[in-house]
Amino acid sequence: MFIPKANRIAVFSYLFREGVLVVKKDTVSPTHPHIEGCTNLEVLNLVKSLRSRNYVRVTFSWQHHYVYLTDEGIEYLRGYLALPPEIVPATHKKAASRPDGRERDEDRFGGGEGGGRPAFRGGDREYRSREGGFGRGGGM
Repeated sequence: MFIPKANRIAVFSYLFREGVLVVKKDTVSPTHPHIEGCTNLEVLNLVKSLRSRNYVRVTFSWQHHYVYLTDEGIEYLRGYLALPPEIVPATHKKAASRPDGRERDEDRFGGGEGGGRPAFRGGDREYRSREGGFGRGGGM
């Protein structure tokens, strides 16, 4: 199938930028929801071509193709799009380190010895009175 170069570059640049792509198995859809100007059929055929050369890994579930870029695919798209080696897909970027939380010590629920939530410390047992009731050991 002939795919215009502008559409091919649009699909390849989106795939390289994100590192992943979702394509619905719908050959008559006039557009792809995430890529401007491309039909869904063009995206499906480009994914099929990249998959045959092992540049992407595809998982199919519930009528959707989930496309993951491999290391060989990153090198191929970097050469095709003429990108420098510093630019990497979003899935390969290091996540920002999470800020340090507060210290976890005894004052979490109100203090050291004897503090804390009363239901777990045995101090709040008003519901277990010795008079009345038919439960365990408190019956007639």
